Amino acid sequence: MNIEIRAYNAADVTSMIDVWNEVVEEGIAFPQEELLTLETGNAFFSLQTYCAVAEDRESKKIYGLYILHPNNEGRCGHICNASYAVSTESRGLHIGEKVVTDCLIKAKQHGFRIMQFNAVVATNTHARHLYDRLGFKQLGTIPGGFRMKGGHYEDICPYYHLI
Repeated sequence: MNIEIRAYNAADVTSMIDVWNEVVEEGIAFPQEELLTLETGNAFFSLQTYCAVAEDRESKKIYGLYILHPNNEGRCGHICNASYAVSTESRGLHIGEKVVTDCLIKAKQHGFRIMQFNAVVATNTHARHLYDRLGFKQLGTIPGGFRMKGGHYEDICPYYHLI
């Protein structure tokens, strides 16, 4: 695979929805419970500060994406938040690292100074190792802060990265 991270366009939305909904349906990482439809997906992605896709240059298939947006407003408006989704079939191919790295660059270009993740699930070890490797710092632990798809609760770990 020859993965390129690029800004999304309208033709990407259906594939983005598919990848996003895979993560939502797993119920172990995203807080969302409702799946995106074409209508809600178009609205959701268009409301973000920036969205990008991880596309294979040869096949033109989308294997991942990210959304970037403010984490707060006003005096805390310089803090951003992001979410990353990678298709199950392409996990382990370092696409997550590519989207996170690109997202940090785009966040700086959009004037953000800090990236904060509010709810990284403690059992999401692959994401946590990636964030540690990329210089994110864990702020602590919120016991039982995430309700898993099966109904039990896991801790969440807020992270931040100075941009």
